[in-house]
Amino acid sequence: MKTHGVFSLSKGLALAALIAPLPAGLRADTNLTVAADGSAQFRSVQAAIMSVPAGTASNQVFIRIKPGTYRENIYLQREKRYFHLIGEDPETTILTYHLHANMPGPDGKPIGTFRTPSTLIDADNFTAENITFENSAGPVGQALAIRVDGDRVVFRNCRFLGWQDTILLNRGRQYFTNCYIAGHVDFIFGGATAFFDNCHIHCLRNGYITAASTPETEQFGFVFSNCKITGEPGVKTYLGRPWRNFASTIFLNTEMSDVVRPEGWHNWNRREAESTARYAEFNSKGAGANSTNRVAWARQLTAAEAAAITLDAVLRGNDKWNPIVRRGEP
Repeated sequence: MKTHGVFSLSKGLALAALIAPLPAGLRADTNLTVAADGSAQFRSVQAAIMSVPAGTASNQVFIRIKPGTYRENIYLQREKRYFHLIGEDPETTILTYHLHANMPGPDGKPIGTFRTPSTLIDADNFTAENITFENSAGPVGQALAIRVDGDRVVFRNCRFLGWQDTILLNRGRQYFTNCYIAGHVDFIFGGATAFFDNCHIHCLRNGYITAASTPETEQFGFVFSNCKITGEPGVKTYLGRPWRNFASTIFLNTEMSDVVRPEGWHNWNRREAESTARYAEFNSKGAGANSTNRVAWARQLTAAEAAAITLDAVLRGNDKWNPIVRRGEP
């Protein structure tokens, strides 16, 4: 009996240790793997997402995606914070779907722009790495590869492939680094605050790169730093046009090929937008960078003004977010 009592006490202490909260600074992450060929826990990305109700700062969710083409409509719900999608190579790890605005919905009417994203990120504290996000509908009108409504969202070494409206950054703050983005009309748009660092913007047809709808109360909308802009042969593009008044878009130290039109910016045929749009460049380089014929209502920043537009200044916020710091991936 005494031996049994000691055993029971030891067993109870061990159980208590297992269920006790982790001390501050320690983590017990959830790690899942997806493989289209069935060699992992899940065949689909959405199935892996749905298997975990939510993540937390101390129990983050890492979903590793093996190379493959995953044809599925992906939705990361609002409560699924601290989720991370990690591929091995963006050229071979592809999340794609084919909805477009003119497709009929259940009521027989066109579904419209905002129901087309192949991937919808509604949660905060999300990251993606080494993944292609694609809308494969083609040049048939609005067709989003991704929509982001989450705050503190990071994309590293990802590709975004579409035509019109490739990326909708609806709200929150996002950081893109070493990413490739392709499209032709308004293919980076929305009201969020986003910083694009060392990204490659490629124009497939004549059109507009950005269509910001920055709220008047926000200091920054889209900031492109050390990026490059290219296009298909013969293509011409504007740097942006204002989807809403007070649109804010800035290009810093960006290499611009001759795909960029000499005037640079478009007013969306609304003269009143010229007095509110916050469009600017600094140290643009290349055949499309000549500022001589830029529209009079866009600005060329001084060196001092440009130096103040840092990653920290744009994205830090009241919560002192630093997107460079990784979230302790195991």
